[in-house]
Amino acid sequence: MLETAGMLKVLKKEEWFHEDGFPICVHRREPQEPFGPHTHEFAEIVVILGGTGLHVTGDEGWQLSSGDVFVIGGDRPHDYQQMRDLRLVNILFDMDALAIDAKDLLSLPGYHALFKLSHVWHSKHQFRSRMHLSVKELQSIEVVVDRLENVLAERRAGFQFLARAYFMQIMGLLSVYYEHTIHPKSQDLLKIAKAITYLESMNDLEVTLEDLARASGMSKRTLIRSFQAAFGKSPIAYLIEARVQRATELLRSTEKNVTEVAMEVGFNDSNYFSRQFRKLMHLSPREYRKRVMAET
Repeated sequence: MLETAGMLKVLKKEEWFHEDGFPICVHRREPQEPFGPHTHEFAEIVVILGGTGLHVTGDEGWQLSSGDVFVIGGDRPHDYQQMRDLRLVNILFDMDALAIDAKDLLSLPGYHALFKLSHVWHSKHQFRSRMHLSVKELQSIEVVVDRLENVLAERRAGFQFLARAYFMQIMGLLSVYYEHTIHPKSQDLLKIAKAITYLESMNDLEVTLEDLARASGMSKRTLIRSFQAAFGKSPIAYLIEARVQRATELLRSTEKNVTEVAMEVGFNDSNYFSRQFRKLMHLSPREYRKRVMAET
């Protein structure tokens, strides 16, 4: 029986990150003490180092054990209950503030599954689809976490570069390890991640449902249903939104005209691109660029 949630705490960035504002920090809980249900203004990677406990989100709970790893977004309430020597490490981060270029990390389905999909995946799957590390994998992650923790504690000249590097190494290792998972729900999530990886690799070419289904290993019907459950939209709607988002970056950072931007992000018809852009951004591409230029 889950305990009744009390008043929900909201953990603030200024209370948990260092006073210099650098958007990565490490907090160890050995053991984790009762804390109460909470949300936070940042995301966190949680690595279970030992012991057992119940991870509670909403009115559901999932058993945790050594080697479990999950990423939780700031707006999802969660708590730990029924703890027996539960030991864990939290890596708190603000991805927007870090402004990390993921580069070819985007080619790993495990990255999308763990760092992007797990934030939006339906609650009935989210923590059943968490990853579980082998003893060897957990040891390798602990080594890098220790290095990250030491760099952040010492804060010597250049620490921000090193901290970003270690954080990216953790992201990379976890993304690779996720693909080794055998849990059925993790495999379901990984299939959607494969579809997203395919989309990322074809960002300037025409993509069909048949292409996505083949890349993900799902039928078209299952693919559509899975995307709807994860994102509340169809795969094609997700693709259009992703391409419009890339277009905003080009409109901000280049002098390419609207037709050139449309072609670069995968729209063969600039008029169709402009309609989709206005639908999502409530401005035409030209109006968007004009506003951005006025604000800079």
